[in-house]
Amino acid sequence: MSELYETDIVEWSEHQAALLRRLAAGERVNDQVDWANVVEEIDSVGNEQVHAVNSLLMQAMTHRLKAMGWPDARDLPNWQADARRFAIDAADRFTPSMRRRLGVARIYRRALRTLPDSMDGKPPLTLPAECPWSLEELLAEDAR
Repeated sequence: MSELYETDIVEWSEHQAALLRRLAAGERVNDQVDWANVVEEIDSVGNEQVHAVNSLLMQAMTHRLKAMGWPDARDLPNWQADARRFAIDAADRFTPSMRRRLGVARIYRRALRTLPDSMDGKPPLTLPAECPWSLEELLAEDAR
């Protein structure tokens, strides 16, 4: 079964799901389940969700930082709208157990590194060295 896992993850996952349904219904198919890879995939589901929220928060911060750094730019309304959209998407995917795995300070440092040195020939205004937003503020309904 591991060979199918390596060559066709979709077929493998459909087959494993069918086996797990049969197992849940009481059928003795335990020996057919690819347990090592099932466990790996279940673990990766959570990791991917955390990664998605992390990425969305970084995008929200990046756009907020552009708005703070270049408040007179003609793209300001777009950056503000994009920041809200990314924050909404992050809030939609966020679950309470992610709180311990999301490092807002680390995400902020990464967002700072994505900013250009200048825009339209102008450097950004001075931006905070430390993240000015808490996780709650980033995900808050009224912040969107």
